[in-house]
Amino acid sequence: MYFYVKALHIIFIVTWFSGMFYIVRLYIYNAEANEKPEPDKSILQQQFGIMSKRLWYGITWPSAVLTIIFGPWMWYLYGHTDNWLIVKLGFVVGLYAYHFSLHAIFKQQQAGIFRISSGRLRIWNEVATIFLVAIVMLAVVRQSMSLFWGLGGLLLFVVLLMSAIKIYKVLRQKN
Repeated sequence: MYFYVKALHIIFIVTWFSGMFYIVRLYIYNAEANEKPEPDKSILQQQFGIMSKRLWYGITWPSAVLTIIFGPWMWYLYGHTDNWLIVKLGFVVGLYAYHFSLHAIFKQQQAGIFRISSGRLRIWNEVATIFLVAIVMLAVVRQSMSLFWGLGGLLLFVVLLMSAIKIYKVLRQKN
């Protein structure tokens, strides 16, 4: 039973992350459409609104709910709690906080409110990547990774990721 629950947990984690990665791309496109003249602005925003709503309520939210159902079930079947799992659960709590922040942006954009620029949304899009790396590393290489090296590696990853975003921004502005 444990392996079936684990498989379902992993499947819904993948679909949840897919939804979170793509929804922020839609937010970015929607924010950029907000800067276009009419009728392009209205046409694009209507389409991005439909796409966002279907993705958010049809894939992302159900996947988040099923992830949180199968995760504790798998934990129960696992039978004990290791230190790495406590740290991983801390990142999972952070991931759900990130999910709820995406929901707030979703509600704003559905109401036609654009408080966050497309540039900031591009940075915010990478937060899910940071959580993904941290959670997967903890789940897969937990026994051979010290807390010091794990956090150091994560910090280095964040620095490299943010540097790549800045380089991309410079290249994009040149074009």
